[in-house]
Amino acid sequence: MGGNQTLITQFILLGFPLSPRMQMLLFALFSLFYAFTLLGNGTIVGLICLDARLHTPMYFFLSHLAIVDIAYACNTVPQMLVNLMDPAKPISFAGCMTQTFLFLTFAHTECLLLVVMSYDRYVAICHPLRYTAIMSWRVCVILVLTSWILGVLLALVHLVLLLPLPFCGSQKVNHFFCEIIAVLKLACSDTRINELMVLAGAVSVLVGPFSSIVVSYAHILCAILKIKSQQGRQKAFSTCSSHLCVVGLFYGTAIVMYIGPQHGKSNEQKKYLLLFHSLFNPMLNPLIYSLRNKEVKSALKRTLLKEDTS
Repeated sequence: MGGNQTLITQFILLGFPLSPRMQMLLFALFSLFYAFTLLGNGTIVGLICLDARLHTPMYFFLSHLAIVDIAYACNTVPQMLVNLMDPAKPISFAGCMTQTFLFLTFAHTECLLLVVMSYDRYVAICHPLRYTAIMSWRVCVILVLTSWILGVLLALVHLVLLLPLPFCGSQKVNHFFCEIIAVLKLACSDTRINELMVLAGAVSVLVGPFSSIVVSYAHILCAILKIKSQQGRQKAFSTCSSHLCVVGLFYGTAIVMYIGPQHGKSNEQKKYLLLFHSLFNPMLNPLIYSLRNKEVKSALKRTLLKEDTS
């Protein structure tokens, strides 16, 4: 950095350019959604911990997905709510870098967890007799730990490349949180390597895992069609439909955001896509699993009945 450049120590998140009245309305609405996200995912985690019938690999993975969704929301939504109340309130450089790192960590981890969950369904339906041998608790723990560790390491690569960049121009981030592409636009030096790594990272954690999920469900569909009993088919479809909905929501918005054509999207469109990705996805996931899963609904009823009797 040159001697006439001023080091930026804080950023201002521009968020959404709305009237004060609309900002107050969104504050109330997003606060409600945030509460639903914490309550819904917290309920999923609590039920899986308390109900012994849910101590299976599928629900073990689901509990970690719920934990990631809680962390996802806690990383971005509180800062967004603060900005809606006080748009001029800055975020520190360290806070911004931390938010970027945590967002990437949770995003990568969720991508990998969804792959693990699809593999679990593949083994359960295509190899039911070998399921308990293949999906042992040791294997499940290793798969979850690998997802978390890879998520952290992949995010760390972006952070290591981001931290040395000089930020000496505008301090206004055109987003509602410190999203990596929006932050890179404020750097005073060449960011082509960073942008290339973002694209490469998106391809590696989105296209590759999504392709493996598609292949897994192609095998699952073939196996389901071979089931002769109608009840068996319905049960198999019900165990997969919830996961497919979550996969479609998560990968759909992420692929459109980071891999799809960028020239046709305005900054506002990108912000709304990421708003859906970081706020609505975590809120919808527990609803999808609870409404479409009889075991989760039964566990909730048993837990509520226990509370009433006690």
